[in-house]
Amino acid sequence: MEIFLWMIFSFIIFQRLGELVLASRNRKWMLKRGAREWGQGHYFLFILLHTAFFMAIIIEFVWTSFQQQPLFYPALVIFLTLQVLRMACIKTLGKRWNTRILVMPEEKPIRKGIYRYIKHPNYVIVFFEMMVIPVLFHAYLTALVFPFLHLLLLTIRIPVEEKALEDRA
Repeated sequence: MEIFLWMIFSFIIFQRLGELVLASRNRKWMLKRGAREWGQGHYFLFILLHTAFFMAIIIEFVWTSFQQQPLFYPALVIFLTLQVLRMACIKTLGKRWNTRILVMPEEKPIRKGIYRYIKHPNYVIVFFEMMVIPVLFHAYLTALVFPFLHLLLLTIRIPVEEKALEDRA
């Protein structure tokens, strides 16, 4: 079972690194087309949060004795569902998907797919991921702390994003 968990963890890390590569590529594409970037000053906080999140999972997993819990399989199903929703966000936004705040001038926000129902679906998905992923690794302290740290950062991020969308020219 521990090998399976390390495979899941590796998948998540490679997925996140791939998303950073995609975000970088999309950022360059958008900037070439006149996009304006907002919130650069707080972006490093997201990098710190996510790095600390994965480190906390490893520390908790390694320092505690693993016993498969009844929550594992429901958490795995929820995690897989969240991954489908994450991919839906990326697919819906296409080249406009990013981990940064970039606004294309005179383009309206995308209101199709999951964005038709939720204004910031990726933030909601990440919140739930920060609860569910640690449960897979019996990292319950991480599951309690990091979703709320994520919400704290969103009190900075979402107002900047909303202002960026308002000021689009």
